[in-house]
Amino acid sequence: MSNTLYTKTMLNNSDLENLALRGISPEQFEAQMKRFATGFPYLRLQDSARPEAGIHVLGEAEQDAAIARWERFLADGGRAAKFVPASGAASRMFKALFAFAEGQEQTAPEGSPVGELVAGLDRLPFKAELDEAARAMYGADAAALAAAGRHRDIVKAIIAPEGMNYGALPKAMLTFHRYADGSTRTSLEEQLYEGVQTVAADGRVDIHFTVSHDHRKLFEDKLAKAVPAVEAATGVKINVSMSEQKPSTDTPAAAMDGTPFRDDAGRIVFRPGGHGALIENLNDLDATVVFIKNIDNVVPEGLRADTLRYKRVLGGTLMQVHDTIEQYAELLASGDYDPADLAEIADFMQETLCITAPEIEAADPDYMLAKLDRPLRVCGMVRNEGEPGGGPYLAFNADGSASPQILESTQIDSNNPEAVAMMAEATHFNPVDLVCYVRDLDNEAYDLREYVDPDTGFISSKSFAGRELRALELPGLWNGAMSDWNTVFVEVPASTFNPVKVVNDLLRPAHQ
Repeated sequence: MSNTLYTKTMLNNSDLENLALRGISPEQFEAQMKRFATGFPYLRLQDSARPEAGIHVLGEAEQDAAIARWERFLADGGRAAKFVPASGAASRMFKALFAFAEGQEQTAPEGSPVGELVAGLDRLPFKAELDEAARAMYGADAAALAAAGRHRDIVKAIIAPEGMNYGALPKAMLTFHRYADGSTRTSLEEQLYEGVQTVAADGRVDIHFTVSHDHRKLFEDKLAKAVPAVEAATGVKINVSMSEQKPSTDTPAAAMDGTPFRDDAGRIVFRPGGHGALIENLNDLDATVVFIKNIDNVVPEGLRADTLRYKRVLGGTLMQVHDTIEQYAELLASGDYDPADLAEIADFMQETLCITAPEIEAADPDYMLAKLDRPLRVCGMVRNEGEPGGGPYLAFNADGSASPQILESTQIDSNNPEAVAMMAEATHFNPVDLVCYVRDLDNEAYDLREYVDPDTGFISSKSFAGRELRALELPGLWNGAMSDWNTVFVEVPASTFNPVKVVNDLLRPAHQ
């Protein structure tokens, strides 16, 4: 890591104009540049979250009670929305295909990613599109190309701009599922159906997609056709909205010596700040309860029963916990309590919210009220069966308390034997299945930006025009951006987590 410390004297008038256009102050820019010299501290772990130690495992009766509470919330006119980060391009899904297309071999080895894809051609949901592209490019469908050993041509028909161009499209635009009647759905369409089935009330539903500026027109055109079709099929009115990452959340790149990285024209290069930038978009959403789920984690209609059940379980658990928080906060604010009340509240904070702090042990009413009055999230956690993802931990906060946090491995010191042991003992991972309560005890919207831990970003190595640079990632949306929220982890079954990280995942039974 470079020890060069950036100073404001490195900015010229053109730089200052660039910052002003983006809505970034010189002071904010300076603080971000200094991160390249100082880095980010590792988080100190209290323990990994496990069943009965940070992760709640609900029995069937508890699940049913949670579902009943969720249904009562909707029946009482509660407002819920679905928030889907969908700005990412699908290029990483096709990494193996790009590598094969750039090589010289025409036929892929059996068992390789491309070999498996070719062997599963008939099970690909976008088979009809592939055949059309292949015929336009080569005068033969995919099966004929496969029979001739022309695997490279099949791959090109999928990813090349003159073919399906799947390597450049956002995941939302890719065909994910094919149904028995021959109809197909993109992941965006499946998210619309799932949203109707989970958060609709009084015949309407609010669904919000975050999109990239470059792909916004694609989304607008797709939604103009998809929304009326889903509304006609379900009888539910869908209110769809979109937003883009704000320019003010872009972060500067640094050269290897720690100075601002500049392009050939001398302009400072900025990069998107990662999904942590979306806390701004979430903050702008007008809702009481918000479900958050990635665009690629969606299954066909016939395999959605578990997903729908546990969405209601998570939503109902959120309301149950919020009911208790509201009750205890009103009691603390009134001042009309006795030692037994304080002990009961402390037990709830330690057992349900899994917060530990000397002030809670001492039943300090002012401290406990301040801890209760903050955004709340309930996060589904899946037993770790080898899938990638961040994990649930109990981590120490700046004020000395410890609370549930979702951490990435980069936030944990791999040279610390105790931390490594806790990682080894972890039983669950984060599938990004969240439901959030974002209004305060007076029913006013929280300013979610006030609950971000700025010390939880990270620095990565990238390149620009063939030159190495260092990139600054903001605290992740469900990581440090929600660090100061109250958090409850609930176990959900692995059947609710079926992401499409590589194109071959579409051949899995969960997507057939």
